[in-house]
Amino acid sequence: MRKLKYLDYWLLVPYLVLSIFGIVMVYSASADIGSQNGGSPLSYLIKQTIYVIMGLCILSFMTMMNINKLRNKNVLKYAGYAALGSLALLLVMGQTINGAAGWFHLGPISIQPAEFVKFYVIIWLANVIANRQDEIQLEGWWATMRWPLIICLGIVGLILLQPDLGGATINASIIFVMVLASGFNWKGAMLVFGGAFLSVVGILFPIVVKVSEMGFAKNNYQLQRIVAFINPFEHSQSVGQQLVNSYYALSNGGVFGVGWGNSIQKTGYLPEPNTDFIMAILAEELGLITALGIIALLFLIIIRTVLIGIRSNSAYQSLICYGTATYLTVQTLFNLGGVLGMLPITGVTFPFISYGGSSTWTLALVMGVVLNIGTRQKRYRLTH
Repeated sequence: MRKLKYLDYWLLVPYLVLSIFGIVMVYSASADIGSQNGGSPLSYLIKQTIYVIMGLCILSFMTMMNINKLRNKNVLKYAGYAALGSLALLLVMGQTINGAAGWFHLGPISIQPAEFVKFYVIIWLANVIANRQDEIQLEGWWATMRWPLIICLGIVGLILLQPDLGGATINASIIFVMVLASGFNWKGAMLVFGGAFLSVVGILFPIVVKVSEMGFAKNNYQLQRIVAFINPFEHSQSVGQQLVNSYYALSNGGVFGVGWGNSIQKTGYLPEPNTDFIMAILAEELGLITALGIIALLFLIIIRTVLIGIRSNSAYQSLICYGTATYLTVQTLFNLGGVLGMLPITGVTFPFISYGGSSTWTLALVMGVVLNIGTRQKRYRLTH
């Protein structure tokens, strides 16, 4: 109980508020889906409540544990085998949802390994970089880090093969930021990665436009999403349906919303209202002000996580914080970008609010570790 006074409530309270708010919004967004599928309107509510309760147990365990146990060689080795093995196995027997074979179906729930891999990449890469600080200084970054980087690229490649562009990009972003924090030449990295990105976009965009005009994207779910992003209203009855109805939801909601439970778009017009597009339903029912409040709470968590990383004297702990902040930031931007039509839809959930066990538990894992680090810092400040 003595540890409770050292908890970082700037992290814990927003986490709890967002998780509880997520349960409320999952129920509102999914009640019609449950009824339409011949089930109970409470089915998603019950599942999400269980996911959040289990997440709180995970959060508590990770907060109270000795963080150095995560650096154990055997723990990291077998977790790595599990991560790579599950991603490889998905290519053979993964359950396909929304065009990506990224799930294992286990009874009433579906597990998405790419979510848990985010946590593994953060703790494994932080440990590798922290252990090799002296080698990086003496032998150079590339000579020291080339094999870990190749393993990281292999992980991203396996996710991309599902194909899960959103998951691959988030994991790649985590790796990129942690690599920069390890002492890599950031100017060179930004030049190389920025040039590569602009080149790919410059080549890909005209090709996709041409492909959409010729109708070749009909059988490719990933291409359909890009086609919908380019011109959603031209494809409003097919691949552009999600984005068009997301616009309608945002327009209906205005500043103050139409009232909780009163969304029109969730009644069959907007697919995935409880996962990818839950923020569109939230904005329709509770308005722009509430949506901005939710985003502000999430960015409070992100800013606090970065501050904890900056204050830490441990390279390992700082890298975990930077990786976690990157994970939350990129996932939030990808989800909001898809909802607002500023980015192609990638199937990325909104942290803490969207329905899903894998995402809820992964968030609990990373937040538990960051709370652990913040608790250690606060205890040290108060006792020294």
